[in-house]
Amino acid sequence: QVHLVESGGGLVQAGGSLRLSCAASGRTFSSYVMGWSRQAPGKEREFVAAISRSGSSTYYSDSAKGRFTISRDNAKNTLYLQMNSLKPEDTAVYYCNAGSSTATVTQAGYWGQGTQVTVSS
Repeated sequence: QVHLVESGGGLVQAGGSLRLSCAASGRTFSSYVMGWSRQAPGKEREFVAAISRSGSSTYYSDSAKGRFTISRDNAKNTLYLQMNSLKPEDTAVYYCNAGSSTATVTQAGYWGQGTQVTVSS
């Protein structure tokens, strides 16, 4: 069992940057594959990025690739998402996810309460 708490969201102008954080409880953070997903109003939740247990492998959606960077600090039980060159289309509630596979973590794993990201044009 893992408890996830996202933070770092807010209002930002197009072209700006934000860094999201996810604090995980427990002593087994390093045993989980981690990821980020997002949900815009009226849309289904979608995959954004995933990272392996050690942090050596990362995966991104086409929209996130080249702009977002996922990372983790296992010593601090924390997951990060650095978001650069933000676009209005990035506006959504962002969720932290924990699971067992990078292919399914954002769909079949645990998730937190989310943090709102709003990008103005």
